[in-house]
Amino acid sequence: MGPRSPCPGFSSLCVGSSTCTRSSSPHANSVKRPGAKRQMTVLTLYRPASRFWQRWLSWTNPALQPLQHHSPLQIPGVSPARGLSSMAATIRFSPATRSLFDEPLGIAVQGLGPRQQVTLRASLRDEAGELFEAHARYQAAEDGELDLARCPALPGGSFSGLEPMGLLWALQPRKPFWRLVKRDVLTPFRLQLEVLEGHGDGPGRLLAQAQHERAFLRDGMRRVPVREGKIRATLFLPPGQGPFPGVINIEGLGGGLWEHRASLLANHGFATLALAYYQYEDLIQKPTKLHLEYFEEAVNYMLQHTQVKGPGIGLLGHSKGGDLSLAMAAFLKNITAVASINGPVATTAFPLGYKDKTIPPLICDEQRAKVYDDNILDYSEVIFDPFKAPGNQSLIPLEKAEAHLLLIAGQDDRIINSKYYVTEVCKYLQAQGKENVQTLIYPGAGHYIDPPFSPCYPIGNHPLYQKRAVLGGERTAHSKAQVHAWLQIQAFFYKHLNDK
Repeated sequence: MGPRSPCPGFSSLCVGSSTCTRSSSPHANSVKRPGAKRQMTVLTLYRPASRFWQRWLSWTNPALQPLQHHSPLQIPGVSPARGLSSMAATIRFSPATRSLFDEPLGIAVQGLGPRQQVTLRASLRDEAGELFEAHARYQAAEDGELDLARCPALPGGSFSGLEPMGLLWALQPRKPFWRLVKRDVLTPFRLQLEVLEGHGDGPGRLLAQAQHERAFLRDGMRRVPVREGKIRATLFLPPGQGPFPGVINIEGLGGGLWEHRASLLANHGFATLALAYYQYEDLIQKPTKLHLEYFEEAVNYMLQHTQVKGPGIGLLGHSKGGDLSLAMAAFLKNITAVASINGPVATTAFPLGYKDKTIPPLICDEQRAKVYDDNILDYSEVIFDPFKAPGNQSLIPLEKAEAHLLLIAGQDDRIINSKYYVTEVCKYLQAQGKENVQTLIYPGAGHYIDPPFSPCYPIGNHPLYQKRAVLGGERTAHSKAQVHAWLQIQAFFYKHLNDK
């Protein structure tokens, strides 16, 4: 059963669920147990793009083409961004000074010489002060203008080819294995862009520089801390007259309150609740069991809010938040639409209780992890197959769900076997006569499918075991999957949460 709505121009990434082949690691024979002799390095798992492996790994997939629905960005006649007054070259952004993090940004350089070779270098610091950088080599046009929407990047930089947003999604941390994620959405990221002369190994003469803000809240957005009953959350309300379609965003393991995805979704017209469920304020710090009644209270809060349009709400979950969202759809009322990003279709990590019923978590065996050099692990095979466990006790009874379901999977997800889960559950539901499921499977996409233009996070801390692990993702393919999935999520909620 494929997606209800085909994705014109993007069939290579929008894959139906008619196949259910489990992807296997090409290095399965190189498995070793913790403490055994190491037989391989991570360099044999992924090819590094440069000698800077000690800082980061680069993933590329040149076979995938840019999204067809994104036309080249045109740079309107805006005032040039402030640069060095003594320089002839100027940088122009569109929008000029500030844009939303998930919006395309036009970048052009004017005042260069005909066919002049330059290097563009982008950088920003996150809230912890960690530096992220990317650079690309370009050649100006005959008129001395360099428009990233029309000029492809030359080989030798962080990326190559026609990638107007490459300087953002290719940002990589100086500190190894560090993730770029916004914690305080009230403040923007500040992007620094420099134009350097030539294509040398060392930095050339500085020709121009400018800054641009990448924000998470549009003007007029309302951020409302929620401390109602047991609920610990933040509600984002769009500007203008409500009520608005309501969505609850539930993130994965790690605890705390994450607002970046919810705030960006709210910018597109949804009343969005970012919901914490452990390790935040007075919530339980180290749960041994989760209770669906807590999430039911959040649903009721949204339905009773005067700015939230009924009669039902949507759920957007990532990873562990995905299986919680699917369980809510199976057991709770008034859930109209659920989008799950790399979410298991069975209960994971903690038992899940609701009234007199408890669903046990899937069995995991950490000894099944593959160990690579530098103590980097691959946990993709540690979770037992929920479709082959006796009695399928951990499986979420999705046949009970009346909500529309959008299941999104990264084919290179190395935390869970997302593609397999999606294809198998669709076959299962089809056999039950259910037709409420839509799937999106993205080749080359890893576990952390974030909002558009977020840098790929292919190696980092495992969300459950908190050890250095392969998370998956080929950088170019992953970036395109993030753009496409984000648009599909919005269209899905627009369709099913509006009463017209």
